[in-house]
Amino acid sequence: MRPAATGPVLVLRALGVGDLATAVPALRGLKAAAGRRPVVLAAPAWLAPLVRLTGAVDRHLPVAGLAPVRWPVPPGCLAVNLHGRGPQSHRLLRAAEPATLYGFACPAAGHRHGPAWRRDEHEVRRWCRLLGWYGVAADPGDLSLLPPPAAPVPGGAVVVHPGAKAPQRRWPAARFAAVARELAGYGHQVVVTGSLGEAGLARRVARRAGLPPAAVLAGRTGLGELAALVAHASLVVSGDTGIAHLATAYRTPSVVLFGPVPPEWWGPPPRPQHRALWRPVAAAPPAGGAGPHPALRAISVAEVVTAALALAR
Repeated sequence: MRPAATGPVLVLRALGVGDLATAVPALRGLKAAAGRRPVVLAAPAWLAPLVRLTGAVDRHLPVAGLAPVRWPVPPGCLAVNLHGRGPQSHRLLRAAEPATLYGFACPAAGHRHGPAWRRDEHEVRRWCRLLGWYGVAADPGDLSLLPPPAAPVPGGAVVVHPGAKAPQRRWPAARFAAVARELAGYGHQVVVTGSLGEAGLARRVARRAGLPPAAVLAGRTGLGELAALVAHASLVVSGDTGIAHLATAYRTPSVVLFGPVPPEWWGPPPRPQHRALWRPVAAAPPAGGAGPHPALRAISVAEVVTAALALAR
């Protein structure tokens, strides 16, 4: 780490659960290189429980995306852009008046010093490569989170998570329900998770699967409780969304359904307890992104059930 910068290491990663989880190796590399200098992470306030579980952040600075910030750090710090390739994120960090900015090359932001951005690169390796270019070592396999605090969540459950931020990444709810029904029929305790905004979707899936109302945990678990649920689950079945990365972090068996983005960009590491299902197709996506991507629609219920039964512990 360059000696020109003094004070804290200011890191920007103002995104979601999966984004933070995939940045853990980079954060750990920065923490190791920082020595006694504190690592300050700028990330949304609601991610606080997960920020603590990284074990690599000394101070969490709540931010709302890339909205302007009055940075509470002294000029001359080291700023690290783990958010994107710029120019907006670069400019936001430049406002902190850092001595040095680590980021991908972005002439539009006046930042020509840095590696080139690659679109077809796994998200974990992307940020490790960035830091490596600046002489900071980061291990892409260092994905584990600290043990979550004890929480009143069921242990050994199969977690079915039908939601995702983008409609194109949501496998049809009826198929999630069919998978949940099959797994419950084999004697597994199945719970359905999601955000508060996905509670209606979770209830529909549970009803179609014949699960009791108590099986719906969507909107009833905070992020720390969700981490505890996943850490002690027997299996997670989900699309390409944040909970899949929690399963990776806790080495919980998982079946993750991908589309439109391939697992080579966002998938779990090659471990026997994780199965990434991906069926690339040439069909055009739904108009306006209103429904599941054709790559997701090509994945059958039978494929998911077979993978789930092989992995459930």
